[in-house]
Amino acid sequence: MPMKPLALSPSRASDYTQCPLLYRFRAVDRLPEPSTEAQVKGTLVHAVLEEMHAWPREERTYPAAVKRLKPVWERLVEADASVAEPVADLEQFLIDARALIRGYFQMENPLGFDSAAQEKYVEAVLPNGVPVRGFIDRIDVAPTGEVRVVDYKTGKKPQPRYSGDAQFQMRFYALVYWRLFGTIPDQLRLMYLKVADSMFLSPSREELEYFERDLGELWAKIESDGRAGTFRPKTSKLCGWCHFQSICPAFGGTPPDYPGWPGSAAEPSED
Repeated sequence: MPMKPLALSPSRASDYTQCPLLYRFRAVDRLPEPSTEAQVKGTLVHAVLEEMHAWPREERTYPAAVKRLKPVWERLVEADASVAEPVADLEQFLIDARALIRGYFQMENPLGFDSAAQEKYVEAVLPNGVPVRGFIDRIDVAPTGEVRVVDYKTGKKPQPRYSGDAQFQMRFYALVYWRLFGTIPDQLRLMYLKVADSMFLSPSREELEYFERDLGELWAKIESDGRAGTFRPKTSKLCGWCHFQSICPAFGGTPPDYPGWPGSAAEPSED
């Protein structure tokens, strides 16, 4: 079965910047990795908030959202039983998820507005040839036309000097939204539910054009490595959390045979 052509997403861009070999293992080899409880909790909370924003305004209350945690969790487990594997204590897991929902309501009143889209899948090829794809948690469009792109974060809010990845993600989606719909979002908002705090960005056209150029340079490096099969390991403090240490040359391991570059979504397919 042919592999789906590759495209750049915020997470895959972060992988390559952190370690080119990590990018290869995840994007090209597509090696399985165990989920963490934090990741699963984030999936649950995102699903509940997505569902809630589709309800009539008067129904979007904190108690109503909390009541949906257990049914939505059961639905996720029914669809894929493996999501429950990292959860050691289900009761505490749901209590923690409830706290994240409370954090959302401390920052925003969903009774007062309707969002235009939730968990919107976006895919495009930028003017410089970079294929991009991903999911935007929420898009709000005001009656007067202003656009806000919202992303929910269920982990800790990083200190300012470590906020680069989060800002990268929001600029990425602002750029993709602009290129797809012709409108630069007026505001980017990252909602850190755990601490009930937000980060706001207001991108300019010039800023997004520079960002687009940087994505072009990054994608060129990825394609070069991909065609040559030369994704090299790059060690850092983050190696301690990597699931691929046993097959990483930097730790004495041997990677699997390189499966070859599957091509990108920007390349014409051969019939």
